[in-house]
Amino acid sequence: MRKLSAITLALGAALFAGAAYAQSIECGSDTLCNVKASGVIKIGTKDDYKPWSYRASDGSFKGMEVDIGNKIAEALGVKAEFVKVTSANRFEFLAQGQIDLMIASASDTAERRKVVAFIHPNYYSSGYTALLPAAVTATEWTQLSGQTLCAVQGAWYNKPAQETFGVNVLAFAGSAETEAAMEQGRCVGLLEDDNKINVRLTDPKWAAYKAPLSVEAVTPWGMAVRQADQFAPLGYFVAGMVAEMHRDGSLLALEEANGIKNSAFLLKMHEALKDHVK
Repeated sequence: MRKLSAITLALGAALFAGAAYAQSIECGSDTLCNVKASGVIKIGTKDDYKPWSYRASDGSFKGMEVDIGNKIAEALGVKAEFVKVTSANRFEFLAQGQIDLMIASASDTAERRKVVAFIHPNYYSSGYTALLPAAVTATEWTQLSGQTLCAVQGAWYNKPAQETFGVNVLAFAGSAETEAAMEQGRCVGLLEDDNKINVRLTDPKWAAYKAPLSVEAVTPWGMAVRQADQFAPLGYFVAGMVAEMHRDGSLLALEEANGIKNSAFLLKMHEALKDHVK
């Protein structure tokens, strides 16, 4: 009986593998078809960018971007499998096919569109500024010229901040490393998204810090797919989902659910796309 059960299981596994292979042949390079066939969409997101995407104490992914990914998977009728990416490797992971969709606080820029395809409409927005200890007296960017700010590797604003304001950027793999370096005195403050800094400043841990400088280069965030998927079923589906979440206020609700004050960008997009009663 044990041998028979083993044979039955092996045959079942072989039939399943064969069916999956046949389906992949039928789908070809159609990513949405392959996602539906496998029952899983692989979504790249960060695990250190609270409250947008981070690891909970049980090891699972949490945050606003994770909630968005789960909504997209639910609408597709598949399971969301979240894959850790970083600012430095997220575009490579997508281009190489390790993920199907990227939702990882990525600013939508012309340079990045040469590598991946950003979904429009954009789903979020931010600029950059600096988090500084209260003891630092600078109130203008020019006063930081020649000083060092810690930042995350691959952040789009690292180069503009250096070129525009003459600051030195000391880059690390993630947020935890930047914080540790600042505490060690290796930099005068953190160079980050203004959204991230605003959330930090609501935490008593950062009571001795401030963000006195102007917010620069406000840029939208985009979900991204491979370039071949931009004008293909997956790209069109995700674009429709983002537009609908702006229209029905889902993105605003997800901000609130994750302890984020409703952003000017999402309020503006909801107002533009919501149903207007005449």
